[in-house]
Amino acid sequence: MNTKTEIDKLLDVVATLRGEGGCPWDREQTLETLKPYLVEEAYEVIDAIEQGSVAEHQEELGDLLLQIVMQSQIQTESGEFGFSDVARSIRKKMVSRHPHVFGDVKVVDSDEVLRNWEKNKAKDKDGEHRSILAGVPKHLPALQKAQRVQSRAALVGFDWKDVKDVLAKVEEELAETKEAMNEEDEAHICEEIGDLLFSVVNLARFYGMSAEDALNKTTLKFTSRFAEIERCMHEQKRELKDCSLEEMDAIWEGAKDAKG
Repeated sequence: MNTKTEIDKLLDVVATLRGEGGCPWDREQTLETLKPYLVEEAYEVIDAIEQGSVAEHQEELGDLLLQIVMQSQIQTESGEFGFSDVARSIRKKMVSRHPHVFGDVKVVDSDEVLRNWEKNKAKDKDGEHRSILAGVPKHLPALQKAQRVQSRAALVGFDWKDVKDVLAKVEEELAETKEAMNEEDEAHICEEIGDLLFSVVNLARFYGMSAEDALNKTTLKFTSRFAEIERCMHEQKRELKDCSLEEMDAIWEGAKDAKG
């Protein structure tokens, strides 16, 4: 009787693909070559969630899981660790990071849970203290990274007390950006734009919003409205480059009004 779980069967499939007589492409893959696929599959999971398709979500989670299994198989082949070690380590971490569930620690709300989580993360494997900002992935998208850094600093009290102060900081950074523009100093302008963006991220965070999601929604909105300009020009058999800004802006406003 075959008592293998679906995970076991998947592990066998990947091991076969990577083994002698397996798939040439799969056998050629390394941790380096798989990096872009890991990021891509994670974003496709997010797309499926936003589309609200249960079937797509299931499929994309499977594609993401495949990347984890593939990397685990490569490490198995080099004698470093296997998929079971990955599962074991995350299980142990989840237990240790939830002493209020698996231990006798008492918490009053989710904010205290997060503070305890970060406090535990601030200790390395030798028990020595490290920065609370350590461990924020350097390859995160810039807005997401900024928000993660701000959130961690806020957990230890390094944060604004009132949204009015946050807004004042945005206005201050905007004024400094204008000053840098008047100086026509490119390096200074770049620095001030970065400060301005960082302060805007803080504003989104203060309202419990994702700056990454907010910008993405606006970008999608822009894309949709611009597509309407392209459609109208195509119907008129005209090229965009031959249209005036006023013409395009009129179509843009029409698309804006139509969408509300």
